[in-house]
Amino acid sequence: MRRIPLKLILSMLAILASLLAQPAHAAKTLLVFGDSLSAGYGLRPDEAWPALLDQRLKARKLDYSVANLSISGETTAGGRARLDAALKTHRPAVVILALGANDGLRGLPLAQMRANLEAMTASARQAGARVLIVGMRLPPNYGPYADEFQASFARVAQAQKSPLLPFLLEPVASEARFFLPDNLHPTADAQPRILDHVWGSLQPLLK
Repeated sequence: MRRIPLKLILSMLAILASLLAQPAHAAKTLLVFGDSLSAGYGLRPDEAWPALLDQRLKARKLDYSVANLSISGETTAGGRARLDAALKTHRPAVVILALGANDGLRGLPLAQMRANLEAMTASARQAGARVLIVGMRLPPNYGPYADEFQASFARVAQAQKSPLLPFLLEPVASEARFFLPDNLHPTADAQPRILDHVWGSLQPLLK
Protein backbone atom coordinates (compact mmCIF):
# COMPACT_ATOMS: atom_id res chain seq x y z
CA MET A 1 0.00 0.00 0.00
CA ARG A 2 1.35 3.37 -1.00
CA ARG A 3 2.23 5.67 1.87
CA ILE A 4 0.90 9.24 1.87
CA PRO A 5 3.74 11.74 2.26
CA LEU A 6 3.85 13.46 5.64
CA LYS A 7 3.90 16.88 3.96
CA LEU A 8 0.62 16.14 2.20
CA ILE A 9 -0.99 14.95 5.44
CA LEU A 10 0.10 18.11 7.25
CA SER A 11 -1.19 20.26 4.41
CA MET A 12 -4.58 18.52 4.50
CA LEU A 13 -4.80 18.93 8.26
CA ALA A 14 -4.02 22.65 7.94
CA ILE A 15 -6.82 23.10 5.39
CA LEU A 16 -9.25 21.20 7.61
CA ALA A 17 -8.32 23.30 10.63
CA SER A 18 -8.86 26.45 8.62
CA LEU A 19 -12.32 25.33 7.55
CA LEU A 20 -13.30 24.43 11.10
CA ALA A 21 -12.08 27.80 12.37
CA GLN A 22 -14.32 29.77 10.02
CA PRO A 23 -17.28 31.33 11.85
CA ALA A 24 -20.77 29.98 11.26
CA HIS A 25 -23.07 31.99 9.03
CA ALA A 26 -24.37 35.03 10.89
CA ALA A 27 -27.65 36.78 10.24
CA LYS A 28 -27.53 40.32 8.87
CA THR A 29 -28.10 43.02 11.46
CA LEU A 30 -31.05 45.38 11.46
CA LEU A 31 -30.21 48.34 13.69
CA VAL A 32 -33.01 50.24 15.40
CA PHE A 33 -31.65 53.63 16.42
CA GLY A 34 -34.22 55.67 18.29
CA ASP A 35 -35.45 57.10 21.58
CA SER A 36 -37.87 55.96 24.30
CA LEU A 37 -40.59 55.21 21.73
CA SER A 38 -38.36 52.46 20.34
CA ALA A 39 -36.56 51.60 23.59
CA GLY A 40 -39.87 50.45 25.08
CA TYR A 41 -40.16 52.95 27.92
CA GLY A 42 -42.33 51.53 30.70
CA LEU A 43 -42.49 48.09 29.09
CA ARG A 44 -40.71 44.76 29.45
CA PRO A 45 -37.85 44.42 26.92
CA ASP A 46 -39.73 41.72 25.01
CA GLU A 47 -42.84 43.91 24.58
CA ALA A 48 -41.37 46.81 22.60
CA TRP A 49 -41.95 46.86 18.86
CA PRO A 50 -38.26 46.22 17.97
CA ALA A 51 -38.39 42.99 20.02
CA LEU A 52 -41.60 42.01 18.22
CA LEU A 53 -39.85 42.80 14.93
CA ASP A 54 -37.03 40.42 15.84
CA GLN A 55 -39.60 37.72 16.58
CA ARG A 56 -41.35 38.32 13.25
CA LEU A 57 -38.10 38.11 11.28
CA LYS A 58 -37.27 34.79 12.91
CA ALA A 59 -40.80 33.42 12.45
CA ARG A 60 -40.66 34.27 8.75
CA LYS A 61 -37.15 32.81 8.48
CA LEU A 62 -35.72 36.10 7.24
CA ASP A 63 -31.98 36.33 7.63
CA TYR A 64 -31.87 39.29 10.02
CA SER A 65 -31.41 39.88 13.71
CA VAL A 66 -32.40 43.12 15.46
CA ALA A 67 -29.97 45.23 17.47
CA ASN A 68 -32.01 47.83 19.34
CA LEU A 69 -29.71 50.68 20.40
CA SER A 70 -32.53 53.07 21.24
CA ILE A 71 -32.10 55.19 24.37
CA SER A 72 -34.82 57.00 26.31
CA GLY A 73 -34.37 60.77 26.12
CA GLU A 74 -32.03 60.59 23.11
CA THR A 75 -31.82 63.58 20.78
CA THR A 76 -30.51 63.66 17.22
CA ALA A 77 -27.29 65.24 18.53
CA GLY A 78 -26.79 62.36 20.97
CA GLY A 79 -27.55 59.82 18.27
CA ARG A 80 -25.14 61.44 15.85
CA ALA A 81 -22.38 61.29 18.48
CA ARG A 82 -22.72 57.54 18.99
CA LEU A 83 -23.78 56.29 15.54
CA ASP A 84 -20.33 55.73 14.05
CA ALA A 85 -19.36 53.39 16.90
CA ALA A 86 -22.63 51.51 16.48
CA LEU A 87 -22.03 51.11 12.75
CA LYS A 88 -18.52 49.77 13.33
CA THR A 89 -19.68 47.34 16.01
CA HIS A 90 -22.81 45.97 14.34
CA ARG A 91 -22.16 46.53 10.61
CA PRO A 92 -25.90 46.70 9.92
CA ALA A 93 -27.49 45.94 6.58
CA VAL A 94 -30.51 48.06 7.49
CA VAL A 95 -30.89 51.01 9.87
CA ILE A 96 -34.22 52.27 11.20
CA LEU A 97 -33.51 55.87 12.20
CA ALA A 98 -36.25 56.93 14.63
CA LEU A 99 -34.90 60.07 16.33
CA GLY A 100 -36.17 63.64 16.58
CA ALA A 101 -39.07 63.44 19.03
CA ASN A 102 -37.01 64.81 21.93
CA ASP A 103 -35.59 67.60 19.78
CA GLY A 104 -39.16 68.68 19.09
CA LEU A 105 -40.47 68.35 22.63
CA ARG A 106 -37.54 70.49 23.86
CA GLY A 107 -38.01 73.07 21.12
CA LEU A 108 -34.47 72.61 19.80
CA PRO A 109 -33.44 74.30 16.50
CA LEU A 110 -34.92 72.33 13.62
CA ALA A 111 -32.13 73.21 11.21
CA GLN A 112 -29.72 71.45 13.54
CA MET A 113 -32.07 68.47 13.87
CA ARG A 114 -32.23 68.13 10.10
CA ALA A 115 -28.44 68.41 9.84
CA ASN A 116 -28.02 65.65 12.42
CA LEU A 117 -30.52 63.35 10.70
CA GLU A 118 -28.90 63.95 7.31
CA ALA A 119 -25.43 63.25 8.71
CA MET A 120 -26.60 60.01 10.35
CA THR A 121 -28.38 58.85 7.22
CA ALA A 122 -25.32 59.59 5.10
CA SER A 123 -23.00 57.79 7.54
CA ALA A 124 -25.19 54.70 7.62
CA ARG A 125 -25.42 54.59 3.83
CA GLN A 126 -21.66 55.06 3.47
CA ALA A 127 -21.27 52.07 5.80
CA GLY A 128 -23.35 49.99 3.38
CA ALA A 129 -26.71 50.10 5.18
CA ARG A 130 -30.14 50.85 3.76
CA VAL A 131 -31.90 53.48 5.89
CA LEU A 132 -35.55 53.93 6.82
CA ILE A 133 -36.21 57.38 8.29
CA VAL A 134 -39.06 57.42 10.81
CA GLY A 135 -40.84 60.70 11.43
CA MET A 136 -42.81 62.12 14.36
CA ARG A 137 -45.38 64.82 15.03
CA LEU A 138 -45.87 67.34 17.82
CA PRO A 139 -49.12 68.47 19.49
CA PRO A 140 -50.86 71.40 17.75
CA ASN A 141 -50.12 73.72 20.68
CA TYR A 142 -46.52 73.92 19.41
CA GLY A 143 -47.89 76.13 16.62
CA PRO A 144 -45.88 76.77 13.41
CA TYR A 145 -42.89 74.98 14.97
CA ALA A 146 -44.93 71.74 14.90
CA ASP A 147 -45.59 72.12 11.17
CA GLU A 148 -41.92 72.73 10.38
CA PHE A 149 -40.96 69.85 12.67
CA GLN A 150 -43.23 67.42 10.82
CA ALA A 151 -42.01 68.61 7.41
CA SER A 152 -38.37 68.23 8.45
CA PHE A 153 -38.40 64.44 8.15
CA ALA A 154 -39.66 64.56 4.57
CA ARG A 155 -36.98 67.12 3.72
CA VAL A 156 -34.25 64.88 5.11
CA ALA A 157 -35.61 61.81 3.33
CA GLN A 158 -35.79 63.69 0.03
CA ALA A 159 -32.29 65.11 0.43
CA GLN A 160 -30.83 61.71 1.27
CA LYS A 161 -33.04 59.75 -1.17
CA SER A 162 -34.11 57.43 1.64
CA PRO A 163 -37.57 55.98 2.30
CA LEU A 164 -39.69 57.69 4.94
CA LEU A 165 -42.30 56.50 7.41
CA PRO A 166 -43.94 59.86 8.16
CA PHE A 167 -45.30 59.19 11.66
CA LEU A 168 -44.28 56.29 13.90
CA LEU A 169 -47.37 56.44 16.13
CA GLU A 170 -49.95 56.96 13.38
CA PRO A 171 -51.99 53.77 14.08
CA VAL A 172 -52.38 54.55 17.80
CA ALA A 173 -52.04 58.34 18.17
CA SER A 174 -55.77 59.07 18.26
CA GLU A 175 -56.67 56.52 20.97
CA ALA A 176 -55.81 57.36 24.58
CA ARG A 177 -56.15 53.71 25.64
CA PHE A 178 -52.93 52.94 23.78
CA PHE A 179 -50.83 55.25 25.97
CA LEU A 180 -49.34 55.07 29.44
CA PRO A 181 -50.54 57.59 32.05
CA ASP A 182 -47.93 60.11 30.83
CA ASN A 183 -49.86 60.31 27.51
CA LEU A 184 -46.55 60.15 25.64
CA HIS A 185 -45.44 56.53 25.57
CA PRO A 186 -47.41 53.67 23.97
CA THR A 187 -48.58 50.69 25.99
CA ALA A 188 -47.71 47.06 25.33
CA ASP A 189 -51.03 46.67 23.49
CA ALA A 190 -49.97 49.40 21.06
CA GLN A 191 -46.69 47.74 20.09
CA PRO A 192 -48.06 45.17 17.58
CA ARG A 193 -49.90 47.97 15.77
CA ILE A 194 -46.74 50.06 15.63
CA LEU A 195 -44.80 47.07 14.29
CA ASP A 196 -47.36 46.44 11.53
CA HIS A 197 -47.11 50.12 10.60
CA VAL A 198 -43.29 50.03 10.45
CA TRP A 199 -43.31 46.71 8.61
CA GLY A 200 -45.03 48.12 5.54
CA SER A 201 -42.17 50.58 4.93
CA LEU A 202 -39.42 48.29 6.14
CA GLN A 203 -40.23 45.20 4.09
CA PRO A 204 -38.89 46.56 0.75
CA LEU A 205 -35.50 47.12 2.42
CA LEU A 206 -35.14 43.50 3.52
CA LYS A 207 -33.39 42.33 0.36
